[in-house]
Amino acid sequence: MARSSFPAVPLMSSAYRAPAFLRGGHLQTIHPALFRRVPRVTRRRERLELADGDFLDLDWASAGRGKLAILSHGLEASSQAPYIQGMATALIARGWDILAWNYRGCSGEMNRLLPFYHSGASHDLHEVVEHALKVHPAEQVDLVGFSLGGNMTLKYLGEREAHPRLHRAVAFSVPCDLACSSVRLSARVNQLLYMERFLRSLRQKLVAKKPSFPEQIDLQGIGAIRNFRQFDNRFTAPLHGFRDAEDYWARASSRPFLPRIKIPALLVNAANDPFLGPGCFPREEAEASECFHLEVPEDGGHVGFSTQGREYWSEQRAAEFLSAEI
Repeated sequence: MARSSFPAVPLMSSAYRAPAFLRGGHLQTIHPALFRRVPRVTRRRERLELADGDFLDLDWASAGRGKLAILSHGLEASSQAPYIQGMATALIARGWDILAWNYRGCSGEMNRLLPFYHSGASHDLHEVVEHALKVHPAEQVDLVGFSLGGNMTLKYLGEREAHPRLHRAVAFSVPCDLACSSVRLSARVNQLLYMERFLRSLRQKLVAKKPSFPEQIDLQGIGAIRNFRQFDNRFTAPLHGFRDAEDYWARASSRPFLPRIKIPALLVNAANDPFLGPGCFPREEAEASECFHLEVPEDGGHVGFSTQGREYWSEQRAAEFLSAEI
């Protein structure tokens, strides 16, 4: 199977333009998150037991077809997020089966162990991919990730040799430089619009987990945390084996892994994404690679890419890239 020679796109203009009523990155981010409704199509749930004693919940829409797409969601979302179900619907209509997985603690049931998930938890994606390759007959397995899930997907692909059945990958709205993204999200407007929502959800999970781990989780002063640097220093890093936030961001960011990707992979990051700073647009890596490609639409926001029809442009673009002849 060919692994390269797909035309690189880092300096090409994108075909996507947002609908006229959605002006600017904030509106293009917020409108789909609040108003898009997509019926759930991944209805069969499977619990994958992990060797460390924890579990992952996997949601399938499977008819034993020859193509399978594994979908990875964003921070504090789940397999039921509208962008996951929208992508699933679009790919099913084009001949794919779907596996949409939930990270530890994201499926509606708290995970068993002290660690949750984090942006670099590609070991869990590896477990999902290996399981899918064992139980599903597809000869073509594709990966699609959004935001944190896109970072995890790209990091995973750059860490190891791809299985022969792994075909391609597409990632949208990816904070591939986590330190840069953290700074951007700490800006005042972003703090008001997005940061507090994320922190509220993360605090709730820590509160729910504390009774099971009373000695390991200290909630004193948790309400005073205002940004990811503070949260990652206090919780993410120590709970997941990192020295501090800087160490976590450096080791979990996917950008250093991009040159090692060996199957065709497309990153789509909108120029007006309010979550992404300059380090999240890896043009040099795309220009130097035969496999990693970057597309930077002028519009799109963060996990937006709305259209006036049922299918979003991101869904059409993913299907186009995954299906292109090389």
